[in-house]
Amino acid sequence: MTLEQIAESIEDWAKNLGFQDIAITDIDLTAYEPHFLDWLAKGFNGSMGYLNRNIEKRFHPDQLLDGTCRVITARMDYLQENCEPTEVLLDPSRGYVARYALGRDYHKVLRSRLAKLAKKIDSEINPASTYRAFTDSAPILEKPLSEKAGLGWIGKNSLLLNKESGSWFVLGEIFTNLPLPITRKQITNECGQCQACINNCPTGAIIENKQIDARKCISYLTIESKEAIPEDLRPAIGNRIFGCDDCQIYCPWNRPTQTTREPDFMPRHGLQNPDLINLFNWSEETFLQNTEGTALRRINYSQWKRNLAIAIGNGARNQASINALTNGLNGAPELAKEHIKWAIEKLEGQLD
Repeated sequence: MTLEQIAESIEDWAKNLGFQDIAITDIDLTAYEPHFLDWLAKGFNGSMGYLNRNIEKRFHPDQLLDGTCRVITARMDYLQENCEPTEVLLDPSRGYVARYALGRDYHKVLRSRLAKLAKKIDSEINPASTYRAFTDSAPILEKPLSEKAGLGWIGKNSLLLNKESGSWFVLGEIFTNLPLPITRKQITNECGQCQACINNCPTGAIIENKQIDARKCISYLTIESKEAIPEDLRPAIGNRIFGCDDCQIYCPWNRPTQTTREPDFMPRHGLQNPDLINLFNWSEETFLQNTEGTALRRINYSQWKRNLAIAIGNGARNQASINALTNGLNGAPELAKEHIKWAIEKLEGQLD
């Protein structure tokens, strides 16, 4: 097969592997460098110091994999049917888990499928070509590469948006030295004057110019941060115990919601609509058992208890919640204790 024929076939091969869309781009990311460096200079990355490292590799993919001249970008929808987020967010007795984390860890799903796609491409051409699959697992500017390839545009909430499919999808890439023809998809930014994501962000973390102040972002606070969550931000977290989807929920491009039937993303252990007190009572052993193979392993047990304590504290004032928190205080991880005490005081009316 010629390179042109391979490029035409890649889309079919990718769809057979469960991807909704795929595109090919070159590796020139010069246009995105000022925006990223400005974001770092403002300290918006919070404690994510790793984002200050390997900057050259982020803007020069060939430094990450020698000889890279093309990046094959792919997206896969993850939102399952009957997992509508608003119902859970409106029930303070339930915990909200970001919808990408309900099933099997998407890193494993996409890397496996991308590796199969690379193997298929390799079988059709000179085996001397090189490939490497990535999914949010290396110093890569995934959204700029995907926007450049034509899979969508980067919206005001900093997520990649697609006119037909919204944003409920995850991204992955294949780096290769194979000089495939570049996909020519005409994509324009369709956000216009809309500010739905900015206006509905619970903590005001979405800043102008498509930037997120991670220090205020609920996804950062409940996942990336391994420290105490600032008291002034705790009430706005509501019942979100792992991540936040509000900037997707209110985005007009996600109406109607695009769903998938991908079996790997089926919710596990009822986490699409879980009872907060039941989750709070999980032992560390239960937590490790029930989160094995999922993206929830991004956090540890201390963060889990911290997040749950805040969610319960933001809920209804009832004796069952106070009893659960009080009983859980003894033996709780140090990080969680402060948040449990805060929740008890809040439910007992000692805090505003």
